[in-house]
Amino acid sequence: MQLQIDEVESPIGTILLVAGAGALCALDFANCRERMLSLLGARYGRTRLEPATDPGGYTTRLRAYLDGDLDAVADIPVETGGTAFQRRVWSSLRQVPRGSTTTYGALAGALGAPTAARAVGLANSRNPVAIVIPCHRVVGANGSLTGYAGGIDRKRWLLAHEGAGLGTDLFSPRRRPASQRSAWGENKSVPRFTTAVSPRR
Repeated sequence: MQLQIDEVESPIGTILLVAGAGALCALDFANCRERMLSLLGARYGRTRLEPATDPGGYTTRLRAYLDGDLDAVADIPVETGGTAFQRRVWSSLRQVPRGSTTTYGALAGALGAPTAARAVGLANSRNPVAIVIPCHRVVGANGSLTGYAGGIDRKRWLLAHEGAGLGTDLFSPRRRPASQRSAWGENKSVPRFTTAVSPRR
């Protein structure tokens, strides 16, 4: 399997971006390269990574996100592989609005498996496309910044970059505008989110 790879320098280190067949297949940090290659190998077997410039335009969109256009990566097509349950978790993660957080338990409940918080956490840890599938938006039940393959400092930076509240006020109640309530608050298939600080535009 031949895929294309590009690198993006960022405030949180070099980011590796792998694309193929019209989709983003992997996004990880340079110091997590072995993890990324292992996940790609499990999906595709023998894989060749060909250096490329801005494959699929995904590099440009990632840079735009890092520069403050937080919606730039929202609809990037992804090819993740994974089990049916993992794909459901990853799909739910993409519904978590920027500037907001959710918990493992809330995601499990939204998937109709309220006792599966641990399984959700495991799926989260195996997310092959960081940032675009925003597993950094999942926090502990008490608001703590638990488990992130790229490191807690990066998770903290990404949440702050997106305008999510950090610290003890992470879960402070705040009423959303009607437009957001209709999109997120009244659909039982979507996990509940919390926003302490309005996201940047």
